[in-house]
Amino acid sequence: MPTFSLSPVEWRTDAEALRREWLVTNGLGGWASGTVAGANTRRYHGALVAALHPPVGRTVLVNKLDDWATVGGMRYGLTSNEFADGTIDPRGWEHLQRFELADGAPHWHFRLGEADLQKAVFMPHGHNAAWTVYEYTSGTVPLALEIAPLLNHRDFHGETRASDWHPAIEAVDGGVKVTLFPNAHPIWILFPGGAFNTSPAWINGIRHRVETERGQPDLEDALKIGAITATLSPGEAFAILVSAERPTEEVHHWRAAREAVGRRHGDLLRAASLDAPGWVQQLVLAADQFVVLRTEANLPAATEWRANDGPERTVIAGYHWFSDWGRDTMIALPGLTLSTGRPEVATSLLRTFARHVSRGMLPNRFPDSGEQPEYNTVDATLWYFHAVDRYVAATGDEALGRELWPVLEDIVGWHLRGTRYGIRCEADGLIAAGVPGVQLTWMDAKVDDWVVTPRVGKPVEINALWINALRAMEALARQLGVRAAHDYGARAARAAASFDRFWFAEGGYLFDVIDTPEGGDDSSLRPNQLLAVSLPYAPLAATEARARAVVDVCRRALLTPYGVRSLAPDHPGFVATYGGDRYRRDGAYHQGTAWGWLIGPFVEAHFKVYGDRAQAAAFLQPLAEVMTQFGVGSLAEIYDATAPFKPEGCMAQAWSVAEALRVWRMVNGKWKMTNVEC
Repeated sequence: MPTFSLSPVEWRTDAEALRREWLVTNGLGGWASGTVAGANTRRYHGALVAALHPPVGRTVLVNKLDDWATVGGMRYGLTSNEFADGTIDPRGWEHLQRFELADGAPHWHFRLGEADLQKAVFMPHGHNAAWTVYEYTSGTVPLALEIAPLLNHRDFHGETRASDWHPAIEAVDGGVKVTLFPNAHPIWILFPGGAFNTSPAWINGIRHRVETERGQPDLEDALKIGAITATLSPGEAFAILVSAERPTEEVHHWRAAREAVGRRHGDLLRAASLDAPGWVQQLVLAADQFVVLRTEANLPAATEWRANDGPERTVIAGYHWFSDWGRDTMIALPGLTLSTGRPEVATSLLRTFARHVSRGMLPNRFPDSGEQPEYNTVDATLWYFHAVDRYVAATGDEALGRELWPVLEDIVGWHLRGTRYGIRCEADGLIAAGVPGVQLTWMDAKVDDWVVTPRVGKPVEINALWINALRAMEALARQLGVRAAHDYGARAARAAASFDRFWFAEGGYLFDVIDTPEGGDDSSLRPNQLLAVSLPYAPLAATEARARAVVDVCRRALLTPYGVRSLAPDHPGFVATYGGDRYRRDGAYHQGTAWGWLIGPFVEAHFKVYGDRAQAAAFLQPLAEVMTQFGVGSLAEIYDATAPFKPEGCMAQAWSVAEALRVWRMVNGKWKMTNVEC
């Protein structure tokens, strides 16, 4: 199993200790998460954030476990809290000798005088529950633990202030069941071998410093319901379970539950069949965190098509605040599933989203509260063709290709006729899209009525994806031996000929958008053009000089160590750093900020035009370094556009992880799934 370690030099200051975050997930959309220092720096952190209606209904039920250890007459805080006045108390990380991810679970190794204490957190897969385990690994005298659960009951986007709650605390086998107020969701807390002292009290003014940085409400109160105590001799362990469900035999015993998690992680690594460095193996475990169930209770009515294939799978786009997005899922699908040897997950994802195709469009987003999906996207649907094509190429599963063929043909038909938001194929064979006030491409930042990068007209990556989709349909029709409703080859050839209009000769690269409402073409140097080189049926594949020019200009102007800038630095709209309130953050989001997922298209494009395996691998190596700087063991959503390229946004992002895995496998040689080489 991979072990991913941090040393004390990586938390030598308060800011560094509070910057590094950890995450464990449960396959339902829920999680436990916090910082290496022990403090919650986000409203989204918690010892138990349960997905009560998987993968949504995400509810903070346990903020954290405040814990102390007394050994040899000295009392040591193992955690930390930051308060409104800036006080940090206790400062548990100052006793920390090592922090590591072992088998995907965070482990804190404390030195408390002459005693060594290890703390670990893990979640049983498929359960809204989390175990915290304390193991007294070495010492000569007894060690006393005192653990105070801080409870809550709120939407994960909110903050709680002290209320007139009168918790009902009921004894159950091995612990207590707590109902914070009438009709609140119950919380089970098990602590076999420990004692519990009830003493409810509000802990007021806990500061979430990252929310301060983001211009969001940043203070929270949490209800301490009492203290759990236990005394350990050297070699003994003590464990606490917090759960949003009545604990079953499957999770009731922590050792068995931890072994089950270990077996599952072992299965994931064996399925991936990787001969890879530890950071890549850790990314396989990180990839699994994004694949979750979507329950029937959360599904809107199916549209024209439905397949009865059991539980639906979907992809959480990023932790901590995203739900499942169609665009992110389809971009991430090859890396999350095919590169990790999990074709059955790909099958479920493709079927899940096929169920929700409406008027030839994939959903952009499934809302948190379970309403009807939103369809404001032009690219998610085109990425779906890419995902199907890569799946069939990797697995040889023609049966699923036949099953989805009517859906794919219907999508093409809608694009030819025209569908929502002005999305239509025009006389030149290219796709145009956009209406005022709606964001349709992946560059989708919007603040109130301000669409930051509207990109109305014919965006370059949309038409690269459209040509790729038509060629994929041509190939699939030939492979399946079906009669196609359209002459996909002829349509692709027509669009490819028109694609020549994207060439910006003066700059030696591709326009970002042509035929804009203003009647001109947008020559902003952006990374979207990389798809015209990197896609399997890329429109620049036949023009080697132009393909190489695109790669070269993107390397010079856009490439950073961890991702690719969204806008060239010499553009007057360029923003170097991401941060501040919502207006400033979203104003920078696609105006220079470097995106982790784009390392995939860049590395693939570079490899295609230069064939330099060593150089392609070198582009990926910095990712191992950055995996210790923010979301430990994962890859962030975005990075500042200038040095030191600080990680920002989501601390763990599906398409960042997926694209790194996908191109790492591509660069490091062919690999096999079933009997088909990829």
